[in-house]
Amino acid sequence: MLSEPQRQSILTLHEKGASVRQISRLLGHSRATVRQVLAQGVQRPARRAAPTATRSPRLTSQLPALYSKARGNVVRLQELLREELGQDIPYSTLTSWVRALGLREPAPVRVGHYEFAPGQEMQHDTSPHRLTLGGQRLVAQCAALILGFSRYFFVQYYPCFTRFEAEVFLDTAFRFLGGTCRRCTIDNTSVLVGAGSGPGASIAAPVVAFGERFGVQFVPHAIRHADRKAYVERLFHYVEHNFLPGRTFGDWRDLNAQARAWCETVANQKLKRSLGTAPRAAFEQEQPALRPLPLHQPEVCLIQHRVVDTAAFVHLETNRYSVPERLIGQAVEIHQGFETLRVFSRGREVARHDRAIGQRHQRLVAPGHHAPLRRRRTQPPPAQQALLEHADARLTAYVEALSTHAPRRGVARLKRLLALQRTYPPEPFLAAVAHAHAYGLYDINRLEALILKQVRGEFFLLGED
Repeated sequence: MLSEPQRQSILTLHEKGASVRQISRLLGHSRATVRQVLAQGVQRPARRAAPTATRSPRLTSQLPALYSKARGNVVRLQELLREELGQDIPYSTLTSWVRALGLREPAPVRVGHYEFAPGQEMQHDTSPHRLTLGGQRLVAQCAALILGFSRYFFVQYYPCFTRFEAEVFLDTAFRFLGGTCRRCTIDNTSVLVGAGSGPGASIAAPVVAFGERFGVQFVPHAIRHADRKAYVERLFHYVEHNFLPGRTFGDWRDLNAQARAWCETVANQKLKRSLGTAPRAAFEQEQPALRPLPLHQPEVCLIQHRVVDTAAFVHLETNRYSVPERLIGQAVEIHQGFETLRVFSRGREVARHDRAIGQRHQRLVAPGHHAPLRRRRTQPPPAQQALLEHADARLTAYVEALSTHAPRRGVARLKRLLALQRTYPPEPFLAAVAHAHAYGLYDINRLEALILKQVRGEFFLLGED
């Protein structure tokens, strides 16, 4: 259908004497269309409106209550109108009434533009990104903080994002900026929000205490108004498609080190058309307006208590960390930072480990914590062995072999061997010992039989008949 300006163009050219063919060529319309417009003349034919049901004021006033009763189901609303009011309204007409009254969705409103003074606001949010870490494909949580005035920002990655990681990131970001803004706009996430939603939500007590330390008030945006923090929302697309492609990462520390270097040397140095300058240059103007950091900034850590197991390890997040053996069975206090883990016993640090970030079922042993395990206790040789070994070389060799073959260090056999040495003459005794050692004979009763065989002619001489 032609618009009114197009119709007026055809009529004007016709009044100037142009033929139908010329008008068709000039305006690009078919000759049939040109003839139809000329036949209609100046008056445009009125469009016939399709017959629609009449919406009376009484019906209009009752529609919101019936729509709520139907729980937003227009089919059920149609049935309620038929049952309670006797009105048979077509479904298409009823849906148009629902839209016109704004019952299903509020009418769209024009979006605005936020202007921030230096040091007035910063925005924080997280977004999941897929990346390759140590040769493994995984999903990491990208946390970002951006200043509203200068658009100067900082990003880091974490395997998960709990309240502990949130405080770790914000503490690191505040140190990176060298100051803070008075307000920080956040999402309606349960990580920071304790109850409710929107600007009137109740922030979790630990987060409130953390913000008071830096002079920051955390304010969630209203539901379905994520454009309230559009700067940080737009930032994630830039990070995902500029920082991650073509880069490899060995571990979480390497990933965050590269992300920090990219923020400092690349992203914040790039000219922004909306700013007319680079974020780094705008940040130099905003930095004097930031709140200074507190003089003392304690380390963000989780304090947990464990009992040292029988293997001299403490368990945390399915991983095992070694402690000195003297602490077996004792209660210790663990200070869990993001990159390091410290173990305290009675107020003194007894162990320090690099935390196994994003890993499970790892076993970390620090040098000096565990001595080598000796399954068999080393005991001094029996006193009888020392008495026997100094008598003769033949006896020494036999005693060493006897100690290895006899059970429980051969103490009982060594006692009997010493008794045989003291009972019988040396030469027959040593000759029997050498003979027994040559044949691997370590039975003391049989050894005594050999000794008696050597000495029977000397000690048991019987007279002739």
